[in-house]
Amino acid sequence: MQLPPNKKIYFASDQHLGAPTMETSLPREKKFVAWLDEVKHDAAAIFILGDLFDFWFEYKMVVPRGFVRVLGKLAEIRDSGVPIYFFVGNHDLWMNGYFEKELNIPVYHDNKEFTFNDKHFLIGHGDGKGPGDKGYKRMKKVFTNPFSKWLFRWLHPDLGVKLAQYLSVKNKLISGDADVKFLGEDKEWLVQYSKRKLESKHYDYLIFGHRHLPMNIKVGEHSSYVNLGDWITYFTYGVFDGNSFELLKYEN
Repeated sequence: MQLPPNKKIYFASDQHLGAPTMETSLPREKKFVAWLDEVKHDAAAIFILGDLFDFWFEYKMVVPRGFVRVLGKLAEIRDSGVPIYFFVGNHDLWMNGYFEKELNIPVYHDNKEFTFNDKHFLIGHGDGKGPGDKGYKRMKKVFTNPFSKWLFRWLHPDLGVKLAQYLSVKNKLISGDADVKFLGEDKEWLVQYSKRKLESKHYDYLIFGHRHLPMNIKVGEHSSYVNLGDWITYFTYGVFDGNSFELLKYEN
């Protein structure tokens, strides 16, 4: 994609809407919707890199209650012609067609490469990548197993959603975000993962979420690892203007 003049590409991640309760996350949802309403005017595309919801599961005829403001805003923006791309996170990985059918938003379950203005991007949520994090990696295999999803689907939604919300808030192993502090470049596993990816292919920007910490770290002479932070503590987002990438804070 070549960006039209005065257009930008926006990136955001880890809103965790619904946590710890629907009531307490409502101001954050309204703030994120306000951001979407601002960036839609000059957006060439919008990327949401996972954990938009603290829990999401699509039954055949039911999706979790709530989130009408953000879903409505995404539908409005997409209907206006602005492309939106969604990458599942570890909290909303059980997506199965709702975003594609209802919102016309493609959903990706792993990293994907994009090229904008001859700049090469590797984009994903970031969970389970790189060295370490073995407990979560084992847990993710259970979550994504078709038999596990089939069993969960047989729970009544009132029970299933309540159980999942409890586990999401209480269990840091499931959340995958037990250490929300900078560990140093040599111990940040997404930094190590990015450097390893660059051994086989060049990327100008490797952009992820999941760590909840805004970071923009040089991992090569012409390559940067970017973590988008979150919309719980930092309210940060990324923007590419066709030439360079910035991490910014939404102050509204």
